Amino acid sequence: MRSPVTGIVALLAALLVVIVGYMSLFTVQQTEQTIVLQFGKPVDVVTDPGLHFKAPWNSVINIDKRILDLENPSQEVIASDQKRLVVDAFARYRIKDALRFYQSVGSIQAANLQLTSLLNAALRRVLGEVNFITVVRDDREKLMGRIREQLDREADGYGIEVVDVRIRRADLPEQNSQAVYQRMQTERQREAAEFRAQGGQKAQEIRSKADREATVIIAEANSQAEQTRGVGDAERNRLFAEAYGKDPDFFAFYRSMTAYENGLKKDDTRYLLRPDSDFFRYFGNPSGKTATETPAKP
Repeated sequence: MRSPVTGIVALLAALLVVIVGYMSLFTVQQTEQTIVLQFGKPVDVVTDPGLHFKAPWNSVINIDKRILDLENPSQEVIASDQKRLVVDAFARYRIKDALRFYQSVGSIQAANLQLTSLLNAALRRVLGEVNFITVVRDDREKLMGRIREQLDREADGYGIEVVDVRIRRADLPEQNSQAVYQRMQTERQREAAEFRAQGGQKAQEIRSKADREATVIIAEANSQAEQTRGVGDAERNRLFAEAYGKDPDFFAFYRSMTAYENGLKKDDTRYLLRPDSDFFRYFGNPSGKTATETPAKP
């Protein structure tokens, strides 16, 4: 029969075995890599996920192996044409060498601080070699590739691989933006005024050309009308001459009727004539002859 002391010792031994076994096991997640430390010094790096063993007195540090984001605050950069730019950029990176990362920076927070400094330096170097237009419009993709390459080379010493660098925004400072906006507005207003002046000049040219053509057309029409009127008058005079030659009395009668029509219209004109005036010769005698000219009846 076992004594109570033996049972307690066995229980303690079993408990010790459980504790030692628990302290000897550690789990590596799919998104992590683990450094095994012995009295604070790294002795192993485990990258395969699953359950692993270690000495009970060793400790572990888990390091993320996913792609991490680095948010960089806006920085003011001077381009090659001496124009100031406010650049908002960010980077993505991953820890490719956990041991070097732990020995050089130790934590993700410290790595972010170091990478921010390196990213700002790379931004100033690359963007300082090109002009403003190249940064904001022409070759931004190539510039981001150059910045990523430089940052990746410098971050390699910390066990970090830079996956991507992006420039969200590259603009002039606020005061410069206002000045540029005012200059652009003035330029657009000048162009609009120039276009309006050109349009007014063109309209004046069109109106002048139209007036000139109208004057020419009217002059030609008047000339043709005068020619037609002259031909008509000549024809009328010819017919009158022929009528006068055939019947002088009828021609005299016609002219007197025309004179009556033109002279006796309703207007304010008054005539003071003697009743026996030659003007009224056909009023007294249809033949137009005076009493002295009329032959006596037999």
